[in-house]
Amino acid sequence: MRLVQLQSPAGDTRVAIVENDRLRLLAGFESVYALAQAALRDSRPLSDTIGACTSGDTLEYDPVYRLASEWRLLPPFTHPEPSRCLVTGTGLTHKASADNRQAMHTNPAELSDSMRMYYWGLEGGRPAPGSIGVAPEWFYKGCGSILRPHGEPLLVPRFAEDGGEEPEVAGVYIIDADGRPRRVGMAIANEFSDHKTEKKNYLYLAHSKLRTCSIGPELVVNPEFRAVPGTVSVERDGRVLWSKLVATGEAKMSHTLANLEHHHFKYDAHRRPGDTHIHFFGADAFSFGDGIQLEDGDVMVIAFNGFGRALRNPIRLERGEQRLVK
Repeated sequence: MRLVQLQSPAGDTRVAIVENDRLRLLAGFESVYALAQAALRDSRPLSDTIGACTSGDTLEYDPVYRLASEWRLLPPFTHPEPSRCLVTGTGLTHKASADNRQAMHTNPAELSDSMRMYYWGLEGGRPAPGSIGVAPEWFYKGCGSILRPHGEPLLVPRFAEDGGEEPEVAGVYIIDADGRPRRVGMAIANEFSDHKTEKKNYLYLAHSKLRTCSIGPELVVNPEFRAVPGTVSVERDGRVLWSKLVATGEAKMSHTLANLEHHHFKYDAHRRPGDTHIHFFGADAFSFGDGIQLEDGDVMVIAFNGFGRALRNPIRLERGEQRLVK
């Protein structure tokens, strides 16, 4: 089951189920967050709650997806108070990502801290069920206000060195009334980072992650996440400039999903009832690793099998000099 959130021509928010080339609107709920809260309150699966509120109203998906409709796609999951949505991620979960980080910071003959952490994941990131494995890398991106939907530009701020796509899948979570994390679903994600800033010194990694990012266009409820092939590409002036096959999922990662989730939610502050979390699971490849310099107006395209339509976002460079913040 795949869901989208939309803004209607009247400005209100609606939820719809994806049915091939149609979107079937749901009645009685203005957001996936409200749907999830209702499912928790009624102690029943989210899919049952969704099935009970389908309407007879449908929209043609193509014009909405192509941004040619008065209806607009939103991120497929949001919190009514964006400050209560924590956007985070973990890196070095895929070999290609570790290789790129290794190449950024050291002589290839030397073993960087990044590569050591990747190997720690290989050795201890897949514990037996019910056991705790080694902790992965973790980073903070911002609160829910940094999320952008399909089709909306991702910004390279004036102070930034660069901006580039990171094709990933993100987990979407809500914390229930008893402080337990509940996975609502997963979505295609562009984690979007400043790789030139990171390359200067790995201690700048935290700075490089504080950027807008995107998820969607669809939220997948109960997706298959063992082995998920996909593609990432960059388009310039309507033509494909660069493209690469990518893969994610537990079979392609050095950590199990359960281990990543444990180490994110082991912190009391990450289990506040009513809060939501968007957590990126790591990338397999990105254009920066192949020497591609993205330019204003380039379009980043990410697709994963089983996760619905591709996520497309243009890149926008903020012009002008930095301004001192007082």
